[in-house]
Amino acid sequence: MISSDSIVALSSGRLPAGVAVIRISGPQSRFVVETIAGPVVKNRVAAYRKFRAPGGSVLDSGLIVFFAGPNSFTGEDIAEFHVHGGRAVVAKMLETIAGFDGVKHAEPGEFTRRAFLNGKVDLVETEALADLVNAETEAQRRFAVQNAEGMQSELYLGWRRRLIHARAMIEAEIDFADEDDVPGSVAETVWSDVRAMTDEIERHVQGFRAAEIIRDGFEVVILGAPNAGKSSLFNALARREAAIVTEEPGTTRDLLEVVLDLEGMRVRVTDTAGLRETPGRIEAIGIERARSKAGTADLLLVLEDMVDPVPIGTIPAEVPTLWIGTKVDLLQDESPALATRYDAVISTRDGAGLAELLAEIGRRAAAQIGEAGDILPSRLRHVELLNEAKSFLLAAVAGDERGQELRAEELRLAADRLGRIVGAVDVEDLLDVIFSQFCIAK
Repeated sequence: MISSDSIVALSSGRLPAGVAVIRISGPQSRFVVETIAGPVVKNRVAAYRKFRAPGGSVLDSGLIVFFAGPNSFTGEDIAEFHVHGGRAVVAKMLETIAGFDGVKHAEPGEFTRRAFLNGKVDLVETEALADLVNAETEAQRRFAVQNAEGMQSELYLGWRRRLIHARAMIEAEIDFADEDDVPGSVAETVWSDVRAMTDEIERHVQGFRAAEIIRDGFEVVILGAPNAGKSSLFNALARREAAIVTEEPGTTRDLLEVVLDLEGMRVRVTDTAGLRETPGRIEAIGIERARSKAGTADLLLVLEDMVDPVPIGTIPAEVPTLWIGTKVDLLQDESPALATRYDAVISTRDGAGLAELLAEIGRRAAAQIGEAGDILPSRLRHVELLNEAKSFLLAAVAGDERGQELRAEELRLAADRLGRIVGAVDVEDLLDVIFSQFCIAK
């Protein structure tokens, strides 16, 4: 699909900057380049030029690179103007380029949308590009690169090809059972492979939680009685005064969050209100939020003042928990014996135990993510479609009494759901949602 118009946008980061990259894609790209930068711009060769408006005035000077379609990101002619990254320079360049007939400012994700429509990327690779642009940690980068290179798509397309083959064999046995070149009794071989595929999909879907942790972060919630040292630990982890610390109980009443990068993994740490039995009305709301947040955590850090321990009641038994003894710097002779009651002991005053605690949090986050090379479902829509496909496969395997025709139809429906994940079939209604998540010039 070749668009009738061209799109332009700033493709680089926030201004001002040393260099800004302005990208144009579409049939007017070459004309715009030759008008602004002069003729004879070689394909895929950067050239230094003065950029001039159609009236002849100098806009700026910089590099121009032209990529002739279909061998470009979008499959169309693309050009990139590398200009000085001042706001006025970029604004004037965009105004001039958008002033050409048939050129408009790009909508969010419109470059990638054209790449998809022109067969340069599929939907899974498209989503991976969005993840790559937004990646903040090394684990997120590795995950996005793996999917952008097509490993996840190939897994789904491989399952789809197996189902299409299985359906073809079943239908061949139905329609041509008397023919010599159709192997007899293919059904058992086909259904054995379908059962194996059902198990493969189930194991793959179970990896979605690891993918969520990579993308959204490993959730750590700090709990404890008032003045147990929660906010002090929170500030120590954040390396700034993110939470107010006082000796007055009930200072923290809302949930506070900081994001850490631990060995390339995204970890979200939440400070909560102190848990006690007789809070004030507003403080009680904070305590309820704390207990609710604890129930959805990947790891709880339950802090207890080793000098003056106070019970906090029940905590979610199903959530992994580290019991942390705080204010170890205030203890003397009895500290070695007390330390055995805890998984770790710390002091935010002198930093004792903090490095070890961070290392343990990182270890647990890494264990939840698993092997970096695993292919994981990266979106909830993938999981939903995979579960639908699995349901059709289970129905097909269990449907002996319904006849081969209906079972073959279940295989078709399962293959259809796998095709929808990568955009092979019936995805028009998804496109606006997916591409709206992109920045303007991607």
